[in-house]
Amino acid sequence: MMKQLAAFAAMAALALSGPALAQAPNDAQIAHIAYTAGQIDVAAARQALARSHNAQVRAFARTMVRDHEAVNRQAVALVTRLHVTPAANPTSEALSSGAAATLRRLGTLRGAAFDRAYVDNEVAYHRTVNGALHDTLIPAAQNAELKSLLESGLALFTEHQHHAEMLARQLH
Repeated sequence: MMKQLAAFAAMAALALSGPALAQAPNDAQIAHIAYTAGQIDVAAARQALARSHNAQVRAFARTMVRDHEAVNRQAVALVTRLHVTPAANPTSEALSSGAAATLRRLGTLRGAAFDRAYVDNEVAYHRTVNGALHDTLIPAAQNAELKSLLESGLALFTEHQHHAEMLARQLH
């Protein structure tokens, strides 16, 4: 399972930094990538809420749902106000495909094995997405409001990463 999660993290890193982003994405593509990344984390958290009996894992998952849904609502409001249609792109498609495979793999696990795999995935996923926000998406964003929302998201998602790392240490 660890190899499979590492493979998803590697695929996510490639999707967020590889050929799909060799050319700086435009704001419509950035909006779609960011929204997709948030939806992926919400889906993973909902799976954790359905499968985990660990109070700390469930609390973490509730935080992921609350925070990522809130940021995505802000993103939808922003693109609606700016009359920007988020544009699907190879990066967001690769993220969605990899996440679906990860959810299927996590769905085969139970108990402590699920909890560890879910949290390990959250650590790897937040590292990857936070790196992409910092190194690619924020610098490429042209609209100041979009850039500000991404920066706020990065601050929050960095807290998520630290929380997941702490939780992973407790579970291993």
